[in-house]
Amino acid sequence: MEFTKQFLRAKNPCAMGYRWFVRNLDDGVGYQKALDTLVEAGRIEDALWLVRAFGPTNDVLHLDSLEAEAVVFAGTIEVRAGIDVDGVIHAGRSIRCGAGIRAGGSITTGEDIRAGGSIQCGEHLHVGGSLRTDWGVDVARSLVCGGDLRVAWDLAVKDTIEVRGGAVVGQDLLAGFSVQCDKNLRVGGHLQGADFVRAGQGIHVGGTIDGVTHIEAGWGIRAGQFIHVSGAIKAGESLSSGEDIRAGSGYGVFAGLNVQEQSWDVCGQVWAEQPPEGLRSGFFSGPSPFDSVAAR
Repeated sequence: MEFTKQFLRAKNPCAMGYRWFVRNLDDGVGYQKALDTLVEAGRIEDALWLVRAFGPTNDVLHLDSLEAEAVVFAGTIEVRAGIDVDGVIHAGRSIRCGAGIRAGGSITTGEDIRAGGSIQCGEHLHVGGSLRTDWGVDVARSLVCGGDLRVAWDLAVKDTIEVRGGAVVGQDLLAGFSVQCDKNLRVGGHLQGADFVRAGQGIHVGGTIDGVTHIEAGWGIRAGQFIHVSGAIKAGESLSSGEDIRAGSGYGVFAGLNVQEQSWDVCGQVWAEQPPEGLRSGFFSGPSPFDSVAAR
């Protein structure tokens, strides 16, 4: 793709950005060359606007390692070792990295991220497709994942977490705000949050569920240790805890919400050391028969 003044103007750029383009880039300049020139000049927002306006390419950037102030690439970034960027990383398609990824700013991809090491993000992490890393993920602001999420170690996010597929976290999940997962949510260690946790399917936690307000799952909820929340607990099917289940003061505990009442003894069971206070629905079946094991 080549850019001309007329071609760019048709996208209604801001007046200041258009004037800079006219003065600094020749007619017919290549798409990626235009992005690189903007980034080199420190005009990161203009580069991001350009890649959002004109979309991704099928180009692939192959590197042994990547260190930069900022990176805006319209295609896929493939790096054999690690990525270390002081500002933003934006890939129109995917990022594939053999080691870790660090960005002082946001990380955004139109498609997947695959990392052989940890991911450290100083602002927002927005993945258009799936995310998979062999170590942990630490995000200073929000995380949005458009597909499945697989994190081998801890997942720590200071703000909201939104996963539009299923999520598997090998160790602890630490959320500074809410967690929304459209499919199954599996956590090998502890799940801690400061707002609601919702899963469209089931929630399976190897350790404790603690600190969240409301927790809700379309299927069942299982924790290897205790479940303590400050709001309501709602399970579409069964509810199981290796220790006790405790909702917030004045809130209820609900199991079997998505099955018929006559099926509660099979599909709406509640397993815990003692009947939860405020149990509103479900069939209490006694201590949990399930082993406390990490999600795999």
